[in-house]
Amino acid sequence: MGLYRIDLHNHSSLSPCAEDDFSPFLLAIEAKEKGIDILGLSDHNSTDNLKAFAEACKIVDLIPFFGIEVTTIEEVHVLVSFVHLAPALAFGSWVNDHLPYYPNNEKLFGRQLIYDEEGNQTTEVEQMLATATTLGFEEVIDKALREGALAIPAHIDRGSNSVLSNLGFLPELPYSAIEVVTPRSEFEELGYPVLTGSDAHRFEEVGIRSCLMELSDRSAKALIAALNGRRCGE
Repeated sequence: MGLYRIDLHNHSSLSPCAEDDFSPFLLAIEAKEKGIDILGLSDHNSTDNLKAFAEACKIVDLIPFFGIEVTTIEEVHVLVSFVHLAPALAFGSWVNDHLPYYPNNEKLFGRQLIYDEEGNQTTEVEQMLATATTLGFEEVIDKALREGALAIPAHIDRGSNSVLSNLGFLPELPYSAIEVVTPRSEFEELGYPVLTGSDAHRFEEVGIRSCLMELSDRSAKALIAALNGRRCGE
């Protein structure tokens, strides 16, 4: 057993409002510098930078979780994270099929940049990712769990785009965990593992809300096992 630093909620240059040079490679390098052991990338409504992320984590020796932050029809953010790349990409395609097309407003949300597995910027997503899908909150949770992913309502204590702010309550569903910005005893009483995540959109935000968990070893399998009734600590 040992303590390992976890951060499952991060973005890249693909996400709206992220910095243009915040590539998956820079995310992984900075996370390694900050002592992160298990790192997740979860761009808004897209998995297009996960292949580059996989290669980056391999190079710097991080355990990756392949994620996506889905905006539901209720405008609630849900983290969906996979151990393996292929099912994450398939889930991303499903989300994309339910994302209404609006052209990206670059002046408002910035560019949405994709990087290849060699760290080169390759293309730009023209469709606006900063919008709600047509998928319901419970539908996303159910699909994620059936596909073997972690299903985590994001930043539930935030005043916008959270399940508590937008729905007014936390539906009783078998979440893998809940994510909070500021851990408090009231969240522990909800009966789910409690995580914190950096929600980094730029270089300097990497690791600002990572958390420690006691795991049997440094692996994705160990993290999943530990989420059974455990929570992150400072």
